[in-house]
Amino acid sequence: MEDEVFIAEAIAQVLKKSGYTVDLAFDGEEGLHHGLSGIYDIIVLDIMLPKMDGLAVLQELRDNDIMTPIILLTARGGTEDKIHGLDCGADDYLAKPFQTDELLARLRALGRRGTILHLDGLLTCGDLQLDPLAHILRCGADEVQLPPKESQMLELLMRRKNFVTSKEMLIEKVWGYETDADENRVEMYISLLRKKFGMMGSTVIIQTIRGAGYILKP
Repeated sequence: MEDEVFIAEAIAQVLKKSGYTVDLAFDGEEGLHHGLSGIYDIIVLDIMLPKMDGLAVLQELRDNDIMTPIILLTARGGTEDKIHGLDCGADDYLAKPFQTDELLARLRALGRRGTILHLDGLLTCGDLQLDPLAHILRCGADEVQLPPKESQMLELLMRRKNFVTSKEMLIEKVWGYETDADENRVEMYISLLRKKFGMMGSTVIIQTIRGAGYILKP
């Protein structure tokens, strides 16, 4: 298990040096929790994981309408295993051991596919449009520059607009795991976003689901 953790951390370092932002998960349940957020551009998923194997994670993500491109990594490189993985919803399959250059090439290929699917990279919900790279929110002819944290929070809500997003997930994805941000901070930023929606005359609302979190509704 220690070897697998070492390999995962080594791959993460290679990806970071190539300009990717990386979150690591060392078991299937944690990986599923990350994946269900819907905020990732690509998921690299090992089949052999503790608690929940990669194929089960893959199936659960697809069952929850998470269409993020997924590359499966496995030591089992037989044709039947590849076919089974692809039939479960994987977009690509890489047998271990592999060269990091090949992984990077496959990530670039999936990234280009994602760019085609997302076109200009803008996110929309009702009459709102968010440019997550420039942190610009538009409603009709009006636009406002959002602070990075507000933009990241709204991006997560937009990517999960059909799902309830918990305060815990917002803290993890916007501020990170090792943070002193609390639920009061989340509530403050939600209030700021609601005020901006009102100032722009948007019909979109951030609905509070008591005890569960928030959901974005047109």
